Amino acid sequence: MSKPPSKLPPMSAVRVFEAAARHQSFTRAAEELGMTQAAVSYQIRMLEDRVGAPLFVRMPRQVTLTAKGQQLAPAVTDAFNTLRAAFAGMEETVQSTLAITTLSTFASNWLIPRLGRFQHLFPNIAVQISVGDRLVDLGQSEFDLGIRSGEGDWPGLEAHLLIPNLFTPVCSPELIRGAELREPMDLLNFPIISPGDPWWKDWFTAAGVPDVDLSRRRDNSLGIQQFEGMAAMAGQGFALINPFFFSDDLAAGRLVQPFDLMASSGRGYWLVYPKARRRSPKIEAFRDWILSEVAGDAERDPLTYTMKTSA
Repeated sequence: MSKPPSKLPPMSAVRVFEAAARHQSFTRAAEELGMTQAAVSYQIRMLEDRVGAPLFVRMPRQVTLTAKGQQLAPAVTDAFNTLRAAFAGMEETVQSTLAITTLSTFASNWLIPRLGRFQHLFPNIAVQISVGDRLVDLGQSEFDLGIRSGEGDWPGLEAHLLIPNLFTPVCSPELIRGAELREPMDLLNFPIISPGDPWWKDWFTAAGVPDVDLSRRRDNSLGIQQFEGMAAMAGQGFALINPFFFSDDLAAGRLVQPFDLMASSGRGYWLVYPKARRRSPKIEAFRDWILSEVAGDAERDPLTYTMKTSA
């Protein structure tokens, strides 16, 4: 019958022994570990009582290992070096991979096309993107940060506003070619994509057309702005989108915005990450980069970045 393994002594005492043996000094071990010299002496004495033999010879200005201490020190040092290497490797892996959870339209229409600029600046950071509408608990997941839509008040998270959640109707130029479209009320003469979206009513109200009833229209909801914008470009009707995500399509004429009015939900898109990780180098790098990108966009197109609702 095999003998059961001996119970290990307290790891706090073993840790102190490793540092003191490596430095051949209680004082330097105390400095390294952030302890007092008396606390180091106490931990060493506990360990000596446990093994039943002295491990250090105490002299007025230095300590040296006893024969038993010399026997124990190499194995303990090797064990701690293995642990240090394991944690260093883990830290390198953690700091070299940035995991982001984000919303579909934000990812496809803004983040992904620009991500090469971040990777050019930080080639040692690999970026992993996960897209979905599910609210991820960043404090309990492997994601480092997220892009969320809301009011920026998530407990335990740092939140930086990226863009306001503005919306305005757009369509393909072919849809309205030769048609009469002089005022917002005229939009009701055209197909409307996702008429069940409550923000349609908000936009019409801001445009001075209250009590618009779209409930009798077939609710061909597409779920996300990316798909609604694509449907609008295909000539299927008017879509209510945030022009922030379709600036290239608007500039190229694939979409047209017949009215300058942009309504606001009072919400926005936010960069968020746990407060406890705000000093992480990779999070700091991504935060500074994305805020710089947004600032550049705001400088080029300040009207799109206002939270005010036009009237």
